[in-house]
Order: sequence, then C-alpha cells, then structure tokens
Amino acid sequence: MLSLSAPAVFAAGSEPAPSAPKDPVLEKVTAATAAQDWAGAQSLLRDALARDPRNADYHNLYAYALRKGPNPDMSAVFQHYNQALAIDPKHRGAHEYLGEAYLMVGNLPKAKEELATLDKLCFFPCDEYALLKKSVSEYETKQAAR
Repeated sequence: MLSLSAPAVFAAGSEPAPSAPKDPVLEKVTAATAAQDWAGAQSLLRDALARDPRNADYHNLYAYALRKGPNPDMSAVFQHYNQALAIDPKHRGAHEYLGEAYLMVGNLPKAKEELATLDKLCFFPCDEYALLKKSVSEYETKQAAR
C-alpha cells in the first residue's frame, strides 16, 4: 500500500484546518509508482535524498521503488528501509515494507518481527499491519503447499 496522505475529517459546520504543504516529490513519486515507473520513482527519490538525506519517507519509498523494480538490489533495499527506521523508528510504512522485503528473501521470522512491531505501533488496527499480516499468511500458505 502506498498511502501518502490522509483525508481531512472535521465536524459538520466547522472549518477544515489548513492543510500541510504538499511535498512535490511525494506527489511525483505517487504518480510514478501508480504507473509502475519504478526507474522514474527511483530517480526522483535519489535526487530528493541527495537534498534531504534525513527524510524517512524518501528512504522508505526509495527502497519500495527498488524492491518493486526489475532485478532489485536487496542490499540497497534493506539499507534504505533501515535508514528510514533509524530516522523514524515508528514509521509504520517502513515496517510493513521491510517485512515484505524479508518475505522476498525467504526470512519469515524477520517478517514476523516486523508484524509484531506493527502490532505494538498500531493502537487501533492499521492498514500497514493488515497488509503485512496478509502477506505473511499468503507466504505461509505457499510454503505449506510445497
């Protein structure tokens, strides 16, 4: 799941709060990933990381774009997910995607560690937990069928 913003919710008759400024990099990356233009997303994020290396979202999405593209360099994927989590240890998207990356390399125990972390981070059910739980379940089903 690639969710970059939440809709504004406010009581009837009240005025919406001013929205946070939109990040043009994330808007372009969202468009590139929607089109499955992994090379384009990677390029945008490489440039963004050169300007802002402490941005956890950029590291997370760069790793995602690397992972989804052809012939992913899993070393770089893990490096950028871990960098995102070093910057923001509670980054739910990075925990979800890191768990999925662990499944890609056959490391179910580490994927389950990320799922357990998400279970602690999500006070209420969250999409990241649900999606990783589904991926883990599907992985286990495929392994059992072998």
